[in-house]
Amino acid sequence: MKILGIETSCDETAAAVVENGTKVLSNVIASSVDLHAKTGGVVPEVAAREHIRQISPVIDQALKEASVEWSDIDAIAVTHAPGLMSSLLVGVNTAQSLAYIHKKPLIPVHHIAGHIYANFLEKKEEPQFPILILTVSGGHNELVLMKGHFDFEVIGETLDDAAGEAFDKVARMLDIGFPGGPIISKLAEKGSPNAFDFPRARLNKDNQYNFSFSGLKTAVKQEIHRHAELTDTVIADIAASFQMAVVDVLSEKLIKAADDFDVKEIHLAGGVSANRLLRKMTTERIDQSIKLFYPENLIYCTDNAAMVAGAAYFSHQKNPVKADQWKRVEAHSQLSLS
Repeated sequence: MKILGIETSCDETAAAVVENGTKVLSNVIASSVDLHAKTGGVVPEVAAREHIRQISPVIDQALKEASVEWSDIDAIAVTHAPGLMSSLLVGVNTAQSLAYIHKKPLIPVHHIAGHIYANFLEKKEEPQFPILILTVSGGHNELVLMKGHFDFEVIGETLDDAAGEAFDKVARMLDIGFPGGPIISKLAEKGSPNAFDFPRARLNKDNQYNFSFSGLKTAVKQEIHRHAELTDTVIADIAASFQMAVVDVLSEKLIKAADDFDVKEIHLAGGVSANRLLRKMTTERIDQSIKLFYPENLIYCTDNAAMVAGAAYFSHQKNPVKADQWKRVEAHSQLSLS
């Protein structure tokens, strides 16, 4: 089954063709990150305009690279929630139009479900459930227990900032650019993770699987204000100490939940799953009986359409979608995964 996936939840305009949920035939992404770097963050109106400009060429390119015609496509998948409403509408409206014109089933995909299924792309071995997934990006931060295909339970989430959002905000404080994750990670290589003792929010028993990064962000801001001059050394040390504080909590809570729920696999998903320290620390802390997976291809960590098409396949296998259901798909800025 070949599915055309469309992703426009934030600032990437993406389209991909995936066969049977795992075989990626094409994966095309047009990013507007350079535009948003000028303002230090994503401006919804700018993102939406870029989606409108890029969506048709990106879809055409995805079909071309996959060497398929519309007659070869069995279904269309689109991210419908959560995300920036104006961005989501571009993808959903385009997908609805294409589904109507070409008489294809339209499969709505939750953005986080897409990130979860990024670990299934180009993977030949069968998953061993239950799986614990840490989804961590600029807008989302959850611990998800996956008991089977599209059987999710959110057992933990952020109470304020997502980890990726905290990276972006700290990068803005340091005036080092956008997006913050890759820049801070690179600077951290030159700094000391023990230079500053930034706080870890471990929370009480009722929130033992939840995250909070607002206090850490405030601590970084206060440390910055203590310095009359931010030298390259100080910036590198702040970056390294901040990154260590974030990754320490992420991996600690992930491993604790994995033990508590007796899972067979741990998956890292989302933009921050590309962070090398997170991968290293999780690998060091994980029980040897539990398998650890994360996208080997870093493009699958970021927003992309291959993950949307892949998730749509498994969704369709569990709850088949008919060709006349395209009218029922709507964009939502927020929607619970569980």
